[in-house]
Amino acid sequence: MNILVINAGSSSLKYQLLDPQAGTLLAKGLCERIGIDGKFTYKPQIAGKKVLDAVDVAMPTHSEAIQAVLNALVDQDNGVIGSMKEIDAVGHRVVHGGEAFNKSVLITEDVMKTVEECIPLAPLHNPANITGIRACQKVMPGVPMVAVFDTAFHQTMPAKAYMYALPYEYYEKDKVRRYGFHGTSHKYVAARAAAMLGKKPEELKLISCHLGNGSSITAVDGGKSVDTSMGFTPLAGLPMGTRSGDLDAGILQYVMNKYSLSINDMLDILNKKSGVLGVSGVSSDFRDLESAGKEGNDRAALSVEMFNYGVKKLIGAYAAAMGGVDAIIFTAGVGENSVSQRLAIASGLEFMGVKMDAAANDVRGKEAVISAADSKVKVLLIPTNEELMIAMDTAALVSGK
Repeated sequence: MNILVINAGSSSLKYQLLDPQAGTLLAKGLCERIGIDGKFTYKPQIAGKKVLDAVDVAMPTHSEAIQAVLNALVDQDNGVIGSMKEIDAVGHRVVHGGEAFNKSVLITEDVMKTVEECIPLAPLHNPANITGIRACQKVMPGVPMVAVFDTAFHQTMPAKAYMYALPYEYYEKDKVRRYGFHGTSHKYVAARAAAMLGKKPEELKLISCHLGNGSSITAVDGGKSVDTSMGFTPLAGLPMGTRSGDLDAGILQYVMNKYSLSINDMLDILNKKSGVLGVSGVSSDFRDLESAGKEGNDRAALSVEMFNYGVKKLIGAYAAAMGGVDAIIFTAGVGENSVSQRLAIASGLEFMGVKMDAAANDVRGKEAVISAADSKVKVLLIPTNEELMIAMDTAALVSGK
């Protein structure tokens, strides 16, 4: 079964064609500058097929972008399938499903209406996701489509974890609560962790650390999310590449009054100018910060220390919340590739049964047990694969399994 996975932005569209049953990636790429001048990238994963890198393709709307993807996939010389009939379904990443969706669903008009109702919760993302779905429906009539929500995995959180201590009416009337994000990633690595440990997900208490430019930590008890660090928006939790993470809300009033800033100005600062970029003044890329720290830049070093410290605190908190932990997972850009940050985060957790193996930890981008053989709590490196998770969910729904 071949599944086309679509992740649509306002002027871009990422895509992959996968066979989830075989775990095979057939092709991937990107449509950029949709509605402007159109740039198309196509990377077939079959030997002898030609890569197209940012070539000019007219894409006045997402429909033309989808058509460009399909044309490339079935191209006589460089395509990876014989015809569009070989695409069995399309899986769409949708950022926000609110409280309406606790799992992936086949897309119907009722589903689309509910996704539209969630736009106020994700005004920058859901409209683009909807546009991508509509474009596929136009170009691929009759092909089953599935919505896979970033928020769905976290809908198993209990009220004590997702509620904010605000007047209850804000939850009742406006659905102000913790939703969490990166759910597809956390779900994928939690399942892989169970497989690596030879256990059923129901038997494990896991802490999943999705660490990158956007970062979140999730407590997974018995295969279900019971707490997560991002909140009503992805701004909450850890300090990230450019996002502030958790902070005293009174700071907003103080800074806004002192510098005559609007709430939009303040949110722009919190989302785009804060995090490790704001502290370091150097970069939002942790590789740049590590290099600058080694060269004596104290602010760069501090920003990384703050991030690592935040991760360590959440690991301890979630272990306490679950009454223990069997394994800690590192994933995403930083989690998969920063040997030094993984070691710094895990160091000092010996009291809870974590014992690292420096040699085993000296690895990047592949599944590995990076803790010592006698570590009571296993530490795992698991590269995330959100597209494969989307494809797996899509295949399961379409086949009725």
